[in-house]
Parts: sequence; C-alpha cells; structure tokens
Amino acid sequence: MKAKHISIYIIAALFCSVTGCKKILNQPILGQYSTANFFTNDANAKLAVNAAYGSLTFTDASSNAIWVLGDVASDDAIKGGNAGDQADFQSVGDFNINPSNSAVEAVWKRYYEGVFTCNVVTDGLANNSAVSATVKTQSLGQAEFLRAYYYFNLTVAYGAIPLHIKVETPAQAQKPVSTQAQIFAQIEADCTAAAAALPTTWSGPDLGRVTKGAALALLAKTYLFEGKWALAASTAQSVEALNLYSLLPVYADNFRQATKNNAECIFSIQHQTGLVPFQGNNLNVWFAPRSIGGYGFFYPTQSLVDNYEKSPAGVDDPRLDYSIARAGHPYFDVAFDPSWTTTGYLSKKHCQPLSEISTAVKGDGNLNYQAIRFADVLLIEAEALNESGNGAGALIPLNKVRKRARESYLNDSTLPGYGTVPAGLLPDITTTDQATLRTDIRRERRSELALEFHRFFDIIRYGATYANGVLSYKPLFNYNTDKFFPIPESERQSNPNLGLPQ
Repeated sequence: MKAKHISIYIIAALFCSVTGCKKILNQPILGQYSTANFFTNDANAKLAVNAAYGSLTFTDASSNAIWVLGDVASDDAIKGGNAGDQADFQSVGDFNINPSNSAVEAVWKRYYEGVFTCNVVTDGLANNSAVSATVKTQSLGQAEFLRAYYYFNLTVAYGAIPLHIKVETPAQAQKPVSTQAQIFAQIEADCTAAAAALPTTWSGPDLGRVTKGAALALLAKTYLFEGKWALAASTAQSVEALNLYSLLPVYADNFRQATKNNAECIFSIQHQTGLVPFQGNNLNVWFAPRSIGGYGFFYPTQSLVDNYEKSPAGVDDPRLDYSIARAGHPYFDVAFDPSWTTTGYLSKKHCQPLSEISTAVKGDGNLNYQAIRFADVLLIEAEALNESGNGAGALIPLNKVRKRARESYLNDSTLPGYGTVPAGLLPDITTTDQATLRTDIRRERRSELALEFHRFFDIIRYGATYANGVLSYKPLFNYNTDKFFPIPESERQSNPNLGLPQ
C-alpha cells in the first residue's frame, strides 16, 4: 500500500464514568506522518480514533454552533443576549443569512474537521496488519460511526455537500457537491459497518465511546429523515431489542451531573470540568443569565412553552419545568428573575446550578450533551410506524414516552403532589387516525426533545406546508430557499468545483 502523507493532530479525548474521569489522552501535535509509519501499533490507532471525537464537543459554544442552526432558526428559541452581540446568530433566527455568516461557517468547519480525522483512521487502518484485529475492528467502527454522525449533521443543515471518504490532496478535495441522497447512502453504509464492528457496551476508561446501539440509532434516524418508514421502524426496534436502554424514571436526570452516562443515553458527548486541556461544557456559560456569570443567550419562546400539555385542572407537563426556567419557579438553586430574559424564559438544559459550577468557572460545565436518547428512538419508531399505516403499533412507543413523563410525579419527591399523578395529565394517546396521530407525535417530539438542537431539522423534514406555517412569523423565511443553510463562503472560495448554481 502506498502511504499517503497527512498531518495528524492528536487532540485530547475524554471518556468519563459516572463517578469521574478515568483517563485522558493529551498528546502534542505530531506533525507529518504517513499512514504507514503512524498506524504501527494498537496505541497509535487508539490515539487516532480518540482525535476523531474532538469535533463533537461543546468546549466552545461559538465554534460548535449547531444549537444556533438547530434551535435558534426554529420556533423553539431566540438568540437572546444584547442586540448587537453575536449578530450573525441573530441573522440565522431572522433568516437574513449570507454564506459568510459565522454560525454557518462554524458548523461546516467543525464537522468537516471531524470527517477528516475519521478519514485519517479509515485510511490508516485499511489493509493494515500492524494493529491487532480487535483494535482495528473497533477503531474502524468508531471512525465510521463518527463520520456518519458528522455527515448527518452536515447534510440536514446544508443539503447537497461534498463527500470526502478518504484523505485527499487539496486538489482532490475540490469536488462537486453530492446529492443529499448520496450523502444519506454513505451514512447508511457507515452506520451498518459500525453496528457490525462495535461492541454493545464499553466499561472503565472506555465508557463514552460509541456502541452498536448508537450506530443502529443513528441509522434509524437516517431512515426516518429519508422517509424509509419500514426500515426506520425496524431499525429502531433493533435498538430496543438490545435490552440495554430504558427511559429514566425522572426525565430531568438526563440533564444532571450526578446521572450522566445513564441507561437512557445511547450516544452521549462527554464533558468534564476542571481538566487541562479544557474539556468542559461551554454551553453552561452561554445559556446562563448574565447576573450569575453567564452570557444570557438562548431564550425559549412562548410557542415552545405553549406546546406543553396541561391536565384538565391546569397542571403542567413536568417536562416544562425540568427544561425551562420561568417566573414563579426557581432557576436551580437561585430565584428566577424575569429581567434576565426578553421572552420570560431560560433554558435549563445544558446548564448547572451554582452549587456545582460557580461563577468563577461558569464556562467549564460538567454536563454531557445527549446526542441520541432512547426516548428519541421510541419516537422515531412511533413516527415511522404511523407513516407506514400502523397507527396501533405506533401508540406503544409513543405512550411509553408519555407514561415516563407523567410518572415523574411518582418518582420525583420535589414535585408538588408527589406520589400521585395529577388526574388527566398526559393520558395515553388512543387515536389511530394517521393524520391526527401524526400531529400528536410531532407535538410529543417537540416537548420531549425541546432545546436539544433538533427542532429546525424536524420542521424542515415535515415539509413546506408545516414549515411555512410554524415559521410564518419570520417574514424572511421561505421553505424553498431556506430549508438548507448556504454553503459557507470559505468553501466557495477554496473549492471552485462545487457546481453551485450561479
């Protein structure tokens, strides 16, 4: 095999257990290496695959701006902050977006860097006999899954994009865009290969690496976005069939430091406070109010709050106050001040109380980002079954999600009236009418996954009528022109072969 010369940047990669950090890999830049003289042993193969995780993290919330594209562009959140602060992020919310927009540039750069590090691994381990069979298989599986995840985010955000599945010279990298169907086909192939290669669980210092379940879950989500309903349903069911995942009794435990890496998280992006090099969750400072050391961004909307159901007596879905801070309810361990936000609301997801992360280290949060939860898989199954014409089957996973939400009253002693589910709160859905059930599933998905950076991409895949309807209050939004963000100016300048319409 002729060696390709590449620059390998081995960056810190962190995999933590529930009780704390077990291992951190912190290596310097290694400079110019060929795949032949770097991938010579198991240790180096592991270093290379560790680097492929680096682009996932939220150690800098401005460079991983998927929260802007996924939620600020939607009806769930506005940018917040001062009017002129991060003006490009506001432009995304207003759909006054040009190719030089910093959020558009940031997500593109971040995830294509991730693709590159994955390609380093897959190239370096192809036809490699120096690395042991087990490490080679598991390293390839991790790289294939991560490449699929990066490409999934890229194509749902930008549509037709260049496809790179090997390390290329600058000239080779100047290629036309591939269709979204071609990108999804590559994601399918990578997820299928990863599912075959990866273990179902990891332990000890490897906790946090991707698994077979993560590969299957991402594959199910890909099928969902493609409208391959039967495959989406059956693949989601294969995740269930692993018997590894379950809904937590208390919904909020998905977003708490003490309950990280739990039975509901299928793919969790790891963060840990107090480490050198920095590995904290920077969203904690971006989303917290200024008066307690935050930047004051990311305000939930009234529309999102109104999406949550109430009982006949007016008791709110408990997920509302688990997810969103509002007047009359505490903001973790301090009183909520309505002057903190222009919408009347703050996000509680991705944020921590001062008792855990003080104002002095506000940007060094300790929460993981739950990229794929079991609840998401159940809702994928429900939607796919309903779209396949099996409404009765769809009710089963849908009602599991609703049951967990209402039964927080049986499992969370801090809720008023603990021990009894309020009458009529989040009752099981019983309709099997496809159109009615479709609306119910979409509403459930919005409440369950609120402020987890998925909403805009769901809005777009639901189609023009839905998108133009829910975003009608944004006068510049038009489904046909805004369903994908523009390919960034940096790519347009460096790649004259994109083939974009003039």
